[in-house]
Amino acid sequence: MTKRALKRMVREGEFNPGQFDDDNKIRRLPIDRRWSPMGPASAEDGREQGYVKTIKAKSDGQAELMKAVDDSNLVLALGPAGTGKTYLAIAKAVEALEAGKVGRIVLSRPAVEAGESIGFLPGEMEDKLAPYLRPLYDALSDRLSMKRVRALMAEGAIEIAPIGFMRGRTLNNAFVVIDEAQNCTYMQLKMLLTRLGWHSTMVITGDPNQSDLLPGVSGLGDVADRLEAVAGIAVVRLKDVDIVRHPLVASMLGVL
Repeated sequence: MTKRALKRMVREGEFNPGQFDDDNKIRRLPIDRRWSPMGPASAEDGREQGYVKTIKAKSDGQAELMKAVDDSNLVLALGPAGTGKTYLAIAKAVEALEAGKVGRIVLSRPAVEAGESIGFLPGEMEDKLAPYLRPLYDALSDRLSMKRVRALMAEGAIEIAPIGFMRGRTLNNAFVVIDEAQNCTYMQLKMLLTRLGWHSTMVITGDPNQSDLLPGVSGLGDVADRLEAVAGIAVVRLKDVDIVRHPLVASMLGVL
C-alpha cells in the first residue's frame, strides 16, 4: 500500500490507528530517538581517540625510575635489556607533552651498528637513520597513534635525531631522551649532558654491559659514577629482577 493510499484511508475513516491503543504488545516507534549505528549519543562523542594508557611500575626498580623522572631534571637509567628503560622514559615524555609540561620531545640515540655493517643506505637523512632509530618509533607508536605521531613530528613537537646533530644546541622546554647511551663515548655524553636547558628534563638510558664500542671506549659507566654524588641528579640502577620480558631473558643474562 502506498503512502498516498494510506493517508486516504485515514482521512476517510477506513483505518483507525486508535484501535491498537489498548494492546500492550504494540509500541509506536519514537520519531526523535536519534538512533545511531555507533551507539547512544553522548557528550563525549566526536572526541579524538588516542592510545595513551596508564603506566604502572612492574617492579621496585621501575617504580624508582618513574619517581626519579618526576622529581629530577636529569636521570640516568642503567640496567640490563628488558627492564623497560626506554619505554618508561618515552612514556614519561609523552605524558609530559600531553599535560603541557613541556613544549616538545627530543629523542636521540647513537648511530652505531651492532656488530655488523649494513652498508650504504639510499634516501634522505631520515631514511638513512631509520634502522637505528626504529626502536624509538616503536615506543612512540605504542604510546600514541601513528597518525598523531606523524602530526606531532610534522609540527616539530616530536624530534628524533642522531647524537651527532646535537652539538651546539640548547634544549629549553623539552623532554630529552638519550637512548643506548652505552654506545656513547665520555666526550659525547659530556656534550649531551650540557645541552640541558631551562624547564627541561633529560633521561639517559643504557646498559654498560652491552656496548657495541671497543672495550674501554664507552663512557656511560664512568659518567654515572661521577654524577651519582651530584645533588639534583638521579642515577637509577635496574637489576635482573626488574626485567619484564620473557623470564628466559633474565636467566640468559645471568650466565652470558
